[in-house]
Amino acid sequence: MDFAAVLDRLATFFEERRQPYAVVGGVALAAYGILRTTLDLDLAVDRAVQDDAISFMAAAGYETLYRSEGYSNHLHSDPDLGRVDFVYLRGETSQTFFAAVRRVPGPRGRLVPVPSPEHLAAMKIQAMRDDPSRTWQEMADVRALVERADVDRAAVRESFARCGLLERWNELARTL
Repeated sequence: MDFAAVLDRLATFFEERRQPYAVVGGVALAAYGILRTTLDLDLAVDRAVQDDAISFMAAAGYETLYRSEGYSNHLHSDPDLGRVDFVYLRGETSQTFFAAVRRVPGPRGRLVPVPSPEHLAAMKIQAMRDDPSRTWQEMADVRALVERADVDRAAVRESFARCGLLERWNELARTL
């Protein structure tokens, strides 16, 4: 997948509409210097743009694989355009999330909006709660985020508690 080319197209779409967006998932981790294999581009956007985003993806030749209130997944037959997943945020969560977005160098040095490390960790923690089979992969990512000097560990701990996974935090904290 040509992450930079796909991101450029999507950034143009959201920026022309003055809609906030942020790169999440593996590409966001890479922007923070945490490398792992990823085969798709994940974006967080406000729930208000869901219909427009899905229409844009269809017009660009993407097939919608799944759609719910909180997520949609899109696949293009051209491997260079690959798979794009959206996470839809709303209300106070959306406002808080986008208020903390940072711009950091991403694919080909392009400045990309990414969530704060604490919000990225919170997304990983929610993924563990929603799909326990992802626990070990997500814990490795959370660990790498928590090891950063600029991370508010108390905020990450609170995310574990909110998701009912405080014991996972305790396991991680013992090894830090």
